[in-house]
Amino acid sequence: MIRMPSKQSYQRLLQKGVPVDKSVYNRFDALERNQDLEALMEVLDSVKDKNGSPARFTLNTIMANPNFQKIRESGYQKYFYEPFTETLDRYGHTDQILSLYEQGMQGKLFQTQFHGREHLHVNNWLQSLQGQNLLFLEAFEERMYTVNPPQGFSCKAECLDGMATYQESDIQAVSDSVVEGLDLFEKIWGFPSRSIIAPCYTWHSDLEKTFASHGVKYIQGARAQREARVNREGKVIKRHFMGQKSPLGLRYLIRNVDFEQVRDPESGLVDSALNEVQTAFRCRKPAVISSHRVNYIGRINTDHRDRNLRFLRIFLKEIKKSYPEVEFMSTDELGDLMNSKRV
Repeated sequence: MIRMPSKQSYQRLLQKGVPVDKSVYNRFDALERNQDLEALMEVLDSVKDKNGSPARFTLNTIMANPNFQKIRESGYQKYFYEPFTETLDRYGHTDQILSLYEQGMQGKLFQTQFHGREHLHVNNWLQSLQGQNLLFLEAFEERMYTVNPPQGFSCKAECLDGMATYQESDIQAVSDSVVEGLDLFEKIWGFPSRSIIAPCYTWHSDLEKTFASHGVKYIQGARAQREARVNREGKVIKRHFMGQKSPLGLRYLIRNVDFEQVRDPESGLVDSALNEVQTAFRCRKPAVISSHRVNYIGRINTDHRDRNLRFLRIFLKEIKKSYPEVEFMSTDELGDLMNSKRV
């Protein structure tokens, strides 16, 4: 997914009064570079579980980004997208990205899972552009589609909740985007995604029929699912527990450990996350760790990446030290294990 294109884009937006400095994602997140992936892979490979397998990241993959040129040519009236592989071609230091991902998957450092065709609510975004929303128009000029609004973080206000259904026209559009995104996933990675995580943990339960009919078996998320109400204000909050089955037989896998270095730079970060791991294991549950890309990207700030990788290495080593019998696995492997045990 596109976030901040470059340091130069950040400075230009800031000078125009766009509050990009208010969001850690706009300050630090960007498309990964070759050296970012190489550095992450080195850390993951440095810690092995009881089976000799390295620490493993399930990578939530956004498959496409807006095609800004075609959208501009339509007068912001129509939406067009491009696969993320085409986006990478326009950025520097990305010529090895796909081969590094493949290398990481073969070495059991990575496993990709579907996160959406875009991390973007297309209908709301187009309406913002058509309505001459200055913040979004300024971002558009930098080939960027989301900005932090003055009122603060909000998935809806930032048009990030790509699977939300706020109006009737969203229902089919979102379903189509999921199908097209899953098809892109299989075309690019060479296998179908059996697990999925919705942007901003927001999706309508009816959308699970689309998930299931296209081979998805596992839904990763937070403890709460946010379900936007069609043609009504507010969202329905639905609670899920680890391993719970939906009426269609899909399993919910819950993130229960927070390891977001970018939001908590204090020295207590590792201890806090280890306490959450301990709580999960004490309750005889797997520890599913949330850690976003923004922590490990150096395109905007290399020191930021290197610092957070040091935290990650310490965290993984402490897990191994405290739990010598630990096993590292991906989302789909965890789901398969639950199904095999008939939990």
